[in-house]
Amino acid sequence: MGPLNAKSLPSFRAPVSAPTYDRNCVRTGIVHFGVGGFHRSHQAMYLDCLMAEGKALDWGICGVGVLPSDRRMRDTMQAQDCLYTLVVKHSDGSLEPRVIGSIVQYLFAPDDPEAVIEKLADEQTRIVSLTVTEGGYNFHAVTGEFDASFPDVVHDLRPGTAPKTTFGLITEALVRRRRRDLPPFTVMSCDNIPGNGDAARKSFVAFATLRDPELGAWIEQQVRFPNSMVDRITPVTTDDDKVKISQQFGIGDQWPVVCEPFTQWVLEDEFGDGRPPLEDVGVQLVEDVEPYELMKIRLLNASHQALCYFGYLAGYRLVHEVCQDALFQHLLLGYMDREATPTLQPVPGIDLAEYKQTLIARFSNPNVRDTVARLCAESSDRIPKWLLPVIRQNLAAGGEIKRSAAIVASWARYAEGVDEQNRPIEVVDRLRDSLMTNARRQREDPLAFIADREVFGDLIDDERFTALYRASLASLYAHGTRVTLQNLR
Repeated sequence: MGPLNAKSLPSFRAPVSAPTYDRNCVRTGIVHFGVGGFHRSHQAMYLDCLMAEGKALDWGICGVGVLPSDRRMRDTMQAQDCLYTLVVKHSDGSLEPRVIGSIVQYLFAPDDPEAVIEKLADEQTRIVSLTVTEGGYNFHAVTGEFDASFPDVVHDLRPGTAPKTTFGLITEALVRRRRRDLPPFTVMSCDNIPGNGDAARKSFVAFATLRDPELGAWIEQQVRFPNSMVDRITPVTTDDDKVKISQQFGIGDQWPVVCEPFTQWVLEDEFGDGRPPLEDVGVQLVEDVEPYELMKIRLLNASHQALCYFGYLAGYRLVHEVCQDALFQHLLLGYMDREATPTLQPVPGIDLAEYKQTLIARFSNPNVRDTVARLCAESSDRIPKWLLPVIRQNLAAGGEIKRSAAIVASWARYAEGVDEQNRPIEVVDRLRDSLMTNARRQREDPLAFIADREVFGDLIDDERFTALYRASLASLYAHGTRVTLQNLR
């Protein structure tokens, strides 16, 4: 079959599923910022499924890259006519390949920001979607307010400058649409943060208000920002994945995507200028996504944090290896049952006991080969949003927090940069330097790590939390991970 592109597409045969719809007839209706593995395993997959049914051909995706690191995606998309292979990895070892064709254009903003703005301002664009990571909304970790001091934001607020940020590009496009008497597009966040639509609204309104208070008020009143809950484990694609896909299916894909079989998307039906019929391919359209979102963030995402630091310190490097260990399963179920679940709202249509068991099974899938290091990355963006709210809510209600406090202690121990076998750890975090500096002081000052109020707020002032935190940290130093976890039972 050879290199993947539009010319080679007709040659694909079973078991490879490939677009049968005419991609030349697909018109873009969605502009998406942040074309990474998750977007390509999730939102783009749902659109491809619709197109395979002859639907949503006017909802093709134009991907946009904003960061310098997006150059690689630009080059891959150009070489492959925006096609890529999505490979579902089943727990029995079988692979299910599918070529996705719903992304039909890709723009790299640093090359031509004006082209991105005009694409956004075009009447055909009715949804602008985002997977820009937890840190991409530019909120202060403790105050929760938009950080107007960020250098690229300062740049974008200067009159007449070419925008560098997602905020600058989207806001300028909304200005032009308003001037041209076109309806505003819907901004649809697909990031793993509580109230992702509300967060997007807050950040874009804040940016626009700094530019022009009247513009900020107009965006707040006129632009729709639906909340959503998205879920599919999508590990980083490895060179081995590429080789296996090439050898087994004959596909020369520069950047395929691998994922688990499970997928879920719960979305508030709140759109200002139409939407694809997503319910036809399994998307749950609801009035209020918050119960589903809290379930996912506090059970799945926070459980990832529960297993990753302890797991890495103990010597594990793959997620399924951690989750096949009964000691870690006990930690996860204890955290989910005793600490996370009491903070949740009723979740319509969901059996929480079954959901938790499904999570353990998903984490234990040996074929996905998700890395522990991936889950450990960017902790300063994740822990404050996923785990600390559980701690604060249980502190206020008198609930259990011993496992949550131990998870924070495991992060602090991990941030020292060496595991229990004295092997170095590559800490990946935007606050790496300050986190590691504080972590390396904690053997003399046990509260040094959580003294950073920019990350932890006032948790250091709560004696119940600090007592449990100190006990777990001391146990990690004196006895190691496994004894520490046994003592949490």
